[in-house]
Amino acid sequence: MRNLYYQSKTKVKSDNSKIQHIFKDLSFSEDEIKIIESVFQKVVYKKGTVILEPDATVETQYYISEGCLRSYHIDAQGKEHTVQFGIKDWWISDYTAFFSSSKSIMNIEVLQDAVLYRLSKKDKEYLYAKIPRIETFFRKKLERAFGAFQKRILSNLSQTAKTRYLNFINTYPNIEQCVKNYHIASYLGITTESLSRIRKELAN
Repeated sequence: MRNLYYQSKTKVKSDNSKIQHIFKDLSFSEDEIKIIESVFQKVVYKKGTVILEPDATVETQYYISEGCLRSYHIDAQGKEHTVQFGIKDWWISDYTAFFSSSKSIMNIEVLQDAVLYRLSKKDKEYLYAKIPRIETFFRKKLERAFGAFQKRILSNLSQTAKTRYLNFINTYPNIEQCVKNYHIASYLGITTESLSRIRKELAN
């Protein structure tokens, strides 16, 4: 991992507003907030940091408070395939490895200086046991994410590159100022030249 640094090596302290922001639509008692604060760790990463590389053990997922990240896979030919962009109020990890306890197949790169809240798999299970409605919260998020994932697969199979690009900018508004053209092209499964051509067509 390169250019990595932490703003804090301690657990989250008295950040009630952030806890409420992470768990929207849920209310907590003071004791429950203390439990949640005890398992989240606030970390800060510089632009360019790679916080996960392939063949690593994945025990952590991240809530993005500020910044922009991406997860991507490098195939046998050395080509990058961007799987997800992570923006404010989103979660990111190598979920294949996280859920299956297998080694990572993704890289996660910080594209814009980021403030994250880190949650381990063990601590997540602890929250489920202590505050069961948090398990419901994560289940609903996972269901929505799976639905979005299926839509993206269908989009790549059946839609034109231009339509995929329009869907992309609708999903990630204003992200183009944070990422490079080849990041977007690798997410859409097209070349940077095709991306430039699509933008010109839309501008005209």
